[in-house]
Amino acid sequence: MAQGSDSNDTSYTKSPSPGNKQGSTDDMRKVLRREKNRIAAQKSRMRQTQKADSLHLESESLEKENAALRKEVKKLTEEAKYLSTVLSNHEAVCTGVSHTPSDLLYGAPFHQHINVPHYPL
Repeated sequence: MAQGSDSNDTSYTKSPSPGNKQGSTDDMRKVLRREKNRIAAQKSRMRQTQKADSLHLESESLEKENAALRKEVKKLTEEAKYLSTVLSNHEAVCTGVSHTPSDLLYGAPFHQHINVPHYPL
């Protein structure tokens, strides 16, 4: 018979025989390493999912806050326009009162002949 053709020769098999201590230890290490890697990958995917969920919730919260702030800006802009109109109308009525620089510095009494309604909020 030719060398290496013996059917009982186990030197060419992929896994060592169970009786071989070195091969058994290597196999065990491989199995443990794969298990650790599987667990690490699972944890990594879990953290990634949690981070994505957290970012999604933060995004929704910021969108709501942004909408509320836009609404407030719109309300304040309308109020500023209204008050500007009231002031313009009052200045037309109030031309008889002079405001000299000394009046402004020393606090000349304000006249209160106009009744300004409250702006609807």
